Amino acid sequence: MSELQTLIRTIRQEAEREPFPLDSPIYEQAGKDALDPILFGGNLGSQLCFFGRDLGADEVRQGQPLIGAAGRLVRKGFFEAWQGRVPRGQDDLQTVCQRILLTNTVPYKPPENKAYSVKVKERFRPFVEQLLVFHWQGKQIITLGTEAFKWFAPYAPKGQLDEFFQGGDRYECSLDVLIKAKTAAGKGSQKIVRLMPLPHPSPLNKRYYGQFPTMLQRRLTEIAF
Repeated sequence: MSELQTLIRTIRQEAEREPFPLDSPIYEQAGKDALDPILFGGNLGSQLCFFGRDLGADEVRQGQPLIGAAGRLVRKGFFEAWQGRVPRGQDDLQTVCQRILLTNTVPYKPPENKAYSVKVKERFRPFVEQLLVFHWQGKQIITLGTEAFKWFAPYAPKGQLDEFFQGGDRYECSLDVLIKAKTAAGKGSQKIVRLMPLPHPSPLNKRYYGQFPTMLQRRLTEIAF
């Protein structure tokens, strides 16, 4: 069994250990086992990661992060920057997985699309840390929304992320943080990653939804891909 398979198995074991909120009806409708984590999609060898809050119904049905309405907006923007043309359909949007990593703060879907509690996020944090430090080779992370960005607060000096996020230029600036991770066997490692926050591209985010494509293109000019 590979180290990645071991990580995914360990996440499931943690999920089995103690109940936590799950959108069971969505998993049942999709014919999926609710305790099987959807940890990531895309290429672990990529330089860029898109980091969201948690899974939605489309993500459960298709078994990968960021493939619902908001995710398609992200994929479309990346495809246009990468290929220099508008994607022609779902197949084009899926090709972006060759060049990016897609993941979330928690590899499960919460009921009613409400954010997971701090307790649940902390419970699954060590596994997301392992994914980012041991398995993903890149160092640039575009966070989508406040919850995704502030997930990284423990890796910076106290208060630094809050201070950064209060700045009016938070969606143009970047911030380096040091992520530390440890496996169940006690192997430890760390690496510096660069956070480049953007607002969440949900149609419900009326303040930024219309601006998001332009904001994403501006971010992607900072990255060599």
